[in-house]
Amino acid sequence: MVDKKKKKKRAQLPVRMNILFFVIFLLFSALILQLGVVQILKGESYQEEIERTNLDTTSVPVPRGKIYDRNGNIIVDNEATYSITYTPPKDVQAKDRLKVAETLVKFIDMSDKKKIDRITDRDKREYYLLLHQEEIEKRLEKLDTEEMDASEEYAATLELITDEEIADFSDEELEIIATKKELDKAYALTPQIVKNEGVSAEEYATVAEHLDELPGINATTDWNRVYPHGDTLSSILGSISSQEQGIPAEDLSAYLTKGYSRNDRVGRSGLEEQYEDFLRGRKEQIQYTTRQNGTIIGSEIIVEGERGKDLVLTTDLEFQEEVDKIVLEELKAAKASNPYDNRYLTNAYAVVMNPKTGELLAISGVNYDKEKNEYNNSSLMALSNATEPGSSIKGATILAGYDAEVISPGTTFYDAPITLGGGQLKKSVSPMGYVDDLDALKRSSNVYMFYVALRLGGDYRHPLPKNANLNIDKAKTLQTLQNYFNQFGLGASTGIDFPNESTGYRGETPDNPGNILDFAIGQYDTYTTLQLAQYVSTIANDGYRVQPHFLKEARDPIASLDELGPLYYSKNTTVMNRINMTNDQISRVQEGFRRVFQESGGTGNSYFKNKSYNPAGKTGTAQTSVFENGQKIDLNNLTMVGYAPFDDPEVAFAVVVPSVGISKGNGVNGKIASRILDAYFDIKEDHDEEAAESDD
Repeated sequence: MVDKKKKKKRAQLPVRMNILFFVIFLLFSALILQLGVVQILKGESYQEEIERTNLDTTSVPVPRGKIYDRNGNIIVDNEATYSITYTPPKDVQAKDRLKVAETLVKFIDMSDKKKIDRITDRDKREYYLLLHQEEIEKRLEKLDTEEMDASEEYAATLELITDEEIADFSDEELEIIATKKELDKAYALTPQIVKNEGVSAEEYATVAEHLDELPGINATTDWNRVYPHGDTLSSILGSISSQEQGIPAEDLSAYLTKGYSRNDRVGRSGLEEQYEDFLRGRKEQIQYTTRQNGTIIGSEIIVEGERGKDLVLTTDLEFQEEVDKIVLEELKAAKASNPYDNRYLTNAYAVVMNPKTGELLAISGVNYDKEKNEYNNSSLMALSNATEPGSSIKGATILAGYDAEVISPGTTFYDAPITLGGGQLKKSVSPMGYVDDLDALKRSSNVYMFYVALRLGGDYRHPLPKNANLNIDKAKTLQTLQNYFNQFGLGASTGIDFPNESTGYRGETPDNPGNILDFAIGQYDTYTTLQLAQYVSTIANDGYRVQPHFLKEARDPIASLDELGPLYYSKNTTVMNRINMTNDQISRVQEGFRRVFQESGGTGNSYFKNKSYNPAGKTGTAQTSVFENGQKIDLNNLTMVGYAPFDDPEVAFAVVVPSVGISKGNGVNGKIASRILDAYFDIKEDHDEEAAESDD
């Protein structure tokens, strides 16, 4: 019985083993089948999935925002141009770029002289090396390169190429080298402009048709800044870098942290630099899918680009162009009337602003280039060039005297020449006898200002004895005067929204005490035309010094070519300080300024009498000199500041004309100033009439 059971078990064992082997066979068959499917049917797609491990995002620049005047007239625009760009994949090799360059020159013209002239000796050697790699490497074997690093070895390799071997490249080869030079500038996954000037429609279309032969190349559109009104405000608007220049080296780190690329165009000067954050726009962000070898296999826009925000300036373009015309015409006329005596007269500046808001309505500068015998528009000089202003700052001297209580409204001094110790003569243009503070402003008494300065220094003698030594602390007195003048923006930053504003020369304590007296009549420290405009605006605005500014508002961009977009930012009036003087004291100086322009005997009356717009202001003449062949030649800086209407000021101005021949200025400062105010109120009247007609 037992034997039967054992025999039965032995019979069942082979069956179970067979079943197990069969199951294993099926499993192996299924595995082999699946491997076949993976490797044969789907091997390529799965391999791509394995290699599709990198997602890289890059940013594409967009056009900058436009710039308009306060009335919506375009000042700076963008012009679309055809552009050929190159976006290299990761780890692209020099040979790959050469191959692209060789193909690309078949479709575009790269023979521009500027591009060819920029080809360096190194560019030629690198090109030759790529074409003769094995030959040059054999030459390298003869050198001892064990102690060289990679860059040293590469430099040594280039040196092995002889001058004769790179001397006779054909025109086509030079174009290839120039093209490769542009391709070499590109950073991985970042578009680089290869050509965007003079790209013809035919070139654009041909490249677009052959993109499959040109990996990384694209036919797209670019933009350039255009200026419909020529050089009007050009030096104020500033410039932007080219893509070749990219980000200035000194600012590279700051820009890179903001998401810029190295070859981005950025504002380099003026308002383009000041308002870079507004004008730059939002870059288009593209996400590239790349294989491990760097090959791009897909891309997707993940952030839509938007061009920069549009700026609206405070400037009135029509008025600005009229002011430029006036300054140019009067400078020319002054030089023509006395060409020899005015041979050093080369510049004239004007600034016009709203004294209550700080809005800059016009800013002008004209420079005469002697060598080229031509006149150039350079508004920037009104911000950067500082001169001694002369008597136009006497309002600040009087107000300093009031606040320090060394004079009061109605205080009189006897105007007669003063002789200091050592025989130094200090006087007004002519003796005036007894004058009070109002007459001192109206007739421009220097002697009155001298006595104010003396009293600020603690010397109350009047009249001052002949050949007297001054009993003043020079350093303390100068500091006191400078501190008072700073309240008006004279010798201090005006706060303007513009990079690198000049604040003029702040003099140190002089050895000659007479220079302290000179300070009180505007003949020691130097100020810019903008500082003078802020100074007179402070007086016009009842003692409130407001920040001058070019920007009125920023607008979001829209597709329409004729309309401004929604308001994004509005520049408000900023009061920087209020001067220490009382309203009555300021009103007293305002009345003195009114008499200067409107009463007989006022130094500005010949230019402004009978003007309907009720002007007020102050004239100025500062003595200066140049040396020619060892001989001193005396000259004058002619200035004028003012505002209107007297009872409710809406416009203030400063005019500076340096280095005018003695008594040969032809009244150039007054002519410029009166014509500017005439133009302002004429244009305002025209605008009011247009507005009324529009309402009707």
